[in-house]
Parts: sequence; structure tokens; C-alpha cells
Amino acid sequence: MVLAMTLFAVEDSLFKSVAPALPPGEATAIFGLSGLLIYAVLTWRAGEPVFHPDMIRPRLLLRTGFEIMGRLFFALALAWTPLSVTSSILQAAPLVVTAGAALLLGERVGPRRWIAMTVGFAGVLLILRPTPEAFRVDALLAVAGMVGFAMRDLFTRAAPPAVSSRQLGILGFAVVTVAGLLLLPLDPAPPRLPLPAEWGRLLLTGVVGVAAYTALTRAMRSGDVSVVAPFRYSRLLVALVFAFVFFGERPDLWTLAGGALIVASGVYTLLRDTRTGPPPPDAVKPVDHQNREAPK
Repeated sequence: MVLAMTLFAVEDSLFKSVAPALPPGEATAIFGLSGLLIYAVLTWRAGEPVFHPDMIRPRLLLRTGFEIMGRLFFALALAWTPLSVTSSILQAAPLVVTAGAALLLGERVGPRRWIAMTVGFAGVLLILRPTPEAFRVDALLAVAGMVGFAMRDLFTRAAPPAVSSRQLGILGFAVVTVAGLLLLPLDPAPPRLPLPAEWGRLLLTGVVGVAAYTALTRAMRSGDVSVVAPFRYSRLLVALVFAFVFFGERPDLWTLAGGALIVASGVYTLLRDTRTGPPPPDAVKPVDHQNREAPK
């Protein structure tokens, strides 16, 4: 899990290093195509069809729509918002998943977990600083991306069992590509041919993204979820280090305090999930967000 989160932070940093110079839509489309190609090869080598008919089932299509939303806004956030702010806000996705499961799917959530989620959302407000003098409008891009990923995770359990993780990876990176194409008309600069160094970093971003998703899948399938899941918050620590070292960011006290509240409330929520026992068969448990973090 720590390896997966580290790789996700590397993926975000690589993308951010390209996006300001290259239009975000173009960078997103190239990243998506590279990951799509890698997963297509892995699926073919496993003897599985690249396309499974269950991929177009209504609930999976709904999940795909939310992932497009997450990809669109997260790409813009990485391009225009400090990495430390974007990564901190993204950590609130599991809290939104838990709240959504309670409000939309009837999962039982006790008062302690509601309090913990309220504390986590207070952490998001600390980062946004909703006052006329300090309000970060660009941080709303990260909030919108986080909500998209959270709703995607909420519907992840709707994925048909017949669709393998590799086939879901194909679907996920296809979504990345579509999100990039949708962003192209909104890019302030016209598309251009990437420089050799930009090509290399974008292709490396795809390789790292596939490796991160593979590590995440192995962690969630082979380990006790209650043990490995809290380690997903290591992504924020790695992202803060990268933001400091490679992008010269100096997160202020409000951003650090907000990130700490989000992580603490998220870990507490995960621990409460373990203590209260398994959810009903039709309930949705908090699932690792990310997986912007990476396509599912």
C-alpha cells in the first residue's frame, strides 16, 4: 500500500511537471492513451478480451461518468493548484464515500463516525479558507475532482464480477483519454506537439500509474483491509515532500492543519468500520479513492 501511494504521488508530480507547459487536456489524453495501451497488452497476454460486454451495464456507465468528472477537474487542479493543496483535499474522498453510502444506499453510520466526517470536512474548509480575503478559488477544482472520485468509488461495487481488474484498468484509462479530449476545447493554448522530454514524462506517467494500480490491487486483495487501508494516507506525506523539493511549495499552517484533520478523521472512520463489523451485503464500504489516484 505504501508503494502504491508513493507511486501515485510520483504520477501526480510527473503530470504536474508537464501540464503547465503543455495544455492540460492534451497531457491528460496522452497519459490516458499510454496507460490504455499498457493495460491492453497485459489483458491480451492474460488471454482476456480487451472489451467485456458488462462494461456497458448502466451502473458501470454511471461509475464511468463520475470518473470522467473526477479526471477532468483533478487534471485541472494538478495543472493550476499547488500539489500540496490538491493532495490534501483528495484525502477527503473516503469520507465522502462513507457519507454517500449512508445517505444514498442506507448504510448504517453511527454518530461517532458522523462526527469524525464533520471534522474531516472542517479540514477541507481550513484548506479552502472560505473568507473574502483568503478564499482559494482554484482549490475548488480539487474539491470537484475529489467528489467525482468519491462517487466513482461509491459505485465501484457495482462493477460486475466477470470484469477483471485488467479490463477495469482498460476502462479507467479509456476514461482518462476521454476526459483529456473533453478538456481540449477548454485549454487556453492550442494543442502542440510535445517536446521529447515531455513525451518521455507523459509515457513514464502512464507506466507509473499502471504500476501504482497493480500495487494497490495486490495490497487490497492479499492483506487485511483494516491493516493496509490506513496506509493509503502516506500519499499525502509523499506528496508534501515532492511539493517542497520539486515545486518549491511551502504549505502554510492552515493547509497542514487541514490535511492533518482530514487524515486523522479518515483513519478513525476506517478503524470504526473494522470495529462495527462487516456491512450488509448491499452496503458500500469506503474504497480507496484514488484510485484518481488510479483507474479501477
